[in-house]
Amino acid sequence: MSRGRSDGSQKKRLVASLCVVAIFLGFLYVYNGSIFGSQNTGSSALEYGSKSLKKLGASYLGADDDSDGKQDDSLSSVVNQGDVEDDIVPKNYPVCDDRHSELIPCLDRHLIYQMRLKLDLSLMEHYERHCPPPERRLNCLIPPPPGYKIPIKWPHSRDEVWKANIPHTHLANEKSDQNWMVVKGEKIVFPGGGTHFHNGADKYIAAIAKMLNFTDNNLNNEGNLRTVLDVGCGVASFGAYLLSSNIIAMSLAPNDVHQNQIQFALERGIPAYLGVLGTKRLPYPSRSFELAHCSRCRIDWIQRDGILLLELDRLLRPGGYFAYSSPEAYAQDEEDRRIWRVMSALVGRMCWRIAAKRDQTVIWQKPLTNDCYMEREPGTQPPLCQSDDDPDAVWGVNMETCITPYSEHDHKAKGSELAPWPARLTSPPPRLADLGYSNDMFEKDTELWQRRVENYWNLMKPKVSSDTVRNVMDMKANMGSFGAALRSKDVWVMNVVPHDGPNTLKIVYDRGLIGSIHNWCEAYSTYPRTFDLLHAWTVFSDLEKKDCSLEDLMIEMDRMLRPTGFIIIRDKQNVIDYVKKYLTALHWEAVATADSSSDSSDGDGNEVVFVIQKKLWLTTEL
Repeated sequence: MSRGRSDGSQKKRLVASLCVVAIFLGFLYVYNGSIFGSQNTGSSALEYGSKSLKKLGASYLGADDDSDGKQDDSLSSVVNQGDVEDDIVPKNYPVCDDRHSELIPCLDRHLIYQMRLKLDLSLMEHYERHCPPPERRLNCLIPPPPGYKIPIKWPHSRDEVWKANIPHTHLANEKSDQNWMVVKGEKIVFPGGGTHFHNGADKYIAAIAKMLNFTDNNLNNEGNLRTVLDVGCGVASFGAYLLSSNIIAMSLAPNDVHQNQIQFALERGIPAYLGVLGTKRLPYPSRSFELAHCSRCRIDWIQRDGILLLELDRLLRPGGYFAYSSPEAYAQDEEDRRIWRVMSALVGRMCWRIAAKRDQTVIWQKPLTNDCYMEREPGTQPPLCQSDDDPDAVWGVNMETCITPYSEHDHKAKGSELAPWPARLTSPPPRLADLGYSNDMFEKDTELWQRRVENYWNLMKPKVSSDTVRNVMDMKANMGSFGAALRSKDVWVMNVVPHDGPNTLKIVYDRGLIGSIHNWCEAYSTYPRTFDLLHAWTVFSDLEKKDCSLEDLMIEMDRMLRPTGFIIIRDKQNVIDYVKKYLTALHWEAVATADSSSDSSDGDGNEVVFVIQKKLWLTTEL
């Protein structure tokens, strides 16, 4: 009996303790909910996703408790109804902690550690994209760093940026002997140097052109060399100085120990992308670049049977070049000479030939035809890729240890058949036929977007001057005609082609423009505050057909957009109405709205053009 009475009292004490704990946790939940619902600058980042957002409760969403059933409806059904209920629209979004001011959701090393992903560091898998699952996403606005200023305008930004915008000076100290960057008062200055071109990228570029015997030592080779891939680009001074020669470079580097190099490049107004030569193909179609470049990029090119060199081979056009400046090309110590011998033998079996070699640099050239491949001894490694391998399939596709041969048409053409720049911008490229598109379709698309862009600028005229916009993203580029229409502006365009639509990105590159494949259900591989203008043509309509959140997309667009930057949404009226509900919460303001009847002649007159500007706000002001 005594044991029974003792057990009963223990149970009562246990129940009482559990009740106290439950009350305490409930108090914490309500207390934290009130904090998260405010715009407190110290508020912690919230997890989000369309479902978890709607479960945060009335204190956050401004809804009645009994409206949970409505909140659980999918966003796509809300958009399709064309009538968004006021009670499910957030009054505000919390601000992320300051430690998230440079967050790149799919390239977040902290997330990799937290999720304990088993990645092969030797293959650089930890620098590849690993996106957070919906329950681990952050439903908060990325704050600018303290003291943030509107970026310096192009072309002055090529040479200097505000230190407050990217408060990282370790590269200036680490590369002080190489003239990468120098801290001067409130600014960071870029003298144009690099690891293998201390005396300036302009002189280095001219030296490469001279090695290739190009006219007037101009690397554009009379308009025949237009697109460049700069691997391990540093702060992208090589790409910066190519622009004056009418050459556009995709400057590529990972978010590694030099983690802010791409951030500096984009702040300077130079085309750049966060990426790594690891295990996945780069998000560019085959035969995109006339020149690949590596200046002390610290890549082990002979690893895994040369798989990384074979990825460059896939990306180079017929007759394209690989300029390589590295100790292996000139040093005399035993290890460098060993690497040089292995690398030389490998590229020889790939049918590359040395076009020029001088001092610290060697330039290889890719063949124009399949002749050399056919003449190799049977069993020569690396082999040719299988006929069913699609060299343009890139989103999440593993690299292959094989050579991509030319089609019969390309083999006979002995080249890419592209017009010199700038004629290639408006000349129908041969690869239109790959997609079943006609020259007439291409020309009409070019004319259509010329009218549309003129209309956009008229709508933005009160807010935009000649130097307001520099970094532009077309979120659904199709054939690149939006970007082509901006040629007269002093801008560059990142042309993004959805991963699950027609692979028109090869048309974009054939026009002499650049871009990448992407899935807008995920975050883009760029730092926050890196674009002045985002153009979203039916991107929302496309996304609402999938099981993805339109709210997530708007938060991602806000992350990429610079303060005072613009968004042009061209979509259905009910999509525009939906976006308008979120303007206050996102600190966006409407600039102009217009129907598309004035600039459409193709049956898209039911689309509406909505221009938005992002306000400049600092956490100290909220």
